[in-house]
Amino acid sequence: MFLIIGIWGARERKIHAAYQFFLYTLLGSLFMLLAILVIYFEVGSTDYQVLAVADISETRQRILWLGFFLSFAVKVPMIPFHIWLPEAHVEASLAGSIILAGILLKLAGYGFLRYSIGILPDASVFFTPLVYSLAVISIIYSSFTTLRQIDLKKIIAYSSVGHMNITLLGLFSNTIQGIEGSLILMLAHGIVSPALFICVVILYDRYHTRLLKYYRGLTLHMPVWSVMFFFFTLGNIATPLSANFVGEFMTFAGAYQQNPVLTVLGGLGMILSAGYGIWLYNRTAFGAQSRYLVPLGDINRREFMTLLPLLVLMFVMGLFPNIFLEPMHLAVSNLLI
Repeated sequence: MFLIIGIWGARERKIHAAYQFFLYTLLGSLFMLLAILVIYFEVGSTDYQVLAVADISETRQRILWLGFFLSFAVKVPMIPFHIWLPEAHVEASLAGSIILAGILLKLAGYGFLRYSIGILPDASVFFTPLVYSLAVISIIYSSFTTLRQIDLKKIIAYSSVGHMNITLLGLFSNTIQGIEGSLILMLAHGIVSPALFICVVILYDRYHTRLLKYYRGLTLHMPVWSVMFFFFTLGNIATPLSANFVGEFMTFAGAYQQNPVLTVLGGLGMILSAGYGIWLYNRTAFGAQSRYLVPLGDINRREFMTLLPLLVLMFVMGLFPNIFLEPMHLAVSNLLI
């Protein structure tokens, strides 16, 4: 990822963004490495099956949990460890943005699920109020920050911060419904967010700018792009029938059982998400044609066939979520036993 940003990045600040990504990831990973070393000297093994039944004292669990938390909080990212993500997204190529949004951010959720919750359950219960508080702050902060952005990529990047922190509410809800909802939301975000980046890059390839002020009235000469962007925007704001709606609904339903007050506050993120999503689409697609742009044609067949499978998968997950929920139900149930 460091090379993708640093070598194939799009703009002049790509070296700065690459080193920022590298240093944040490196420093975060150091805490995880130290925690793994402590586990090895404490238990005598790093085998997951051994660690799952190992008797680790509650005090030691809390210390280890903090080590893992600092590492995964950088990857989510949570406030205040989020600075690297918008820069990395803005400077990365399309491939870099897709890998970041579709894969790398999900590694944090996987890490919390497999290590923090799976190996250190007592410490996870103890620190759940901390996670909920930071997650809610991150959701609200990132949503308000998104409303102030003028770069299309930064808008999607900051919205990713909010959505990934919503998944933490479900992961630490200690309920099957919440955890399954978080997993669905991560899968949905891995579909919708890359699709939105593809839509933005389609515009950038034609007009060589990502500044929002230059775009208006795109439905007049890019109707197919406008329809695609419309559906993915609906998915990003968790409209019913989309995969994101299923994930967010289950996540908040599970999180409400854990902490009703913070869950309601976190729900403000959904309202703000709808606000900036509708505002973004209205600003780019409708209105008089921008005087800054010369019509250069709609999306081509290659771009259409790239977006179509993502669109179909988003609605399949939203209409038939049990296809994805049933295979994970047994594993999630065993995790909470």
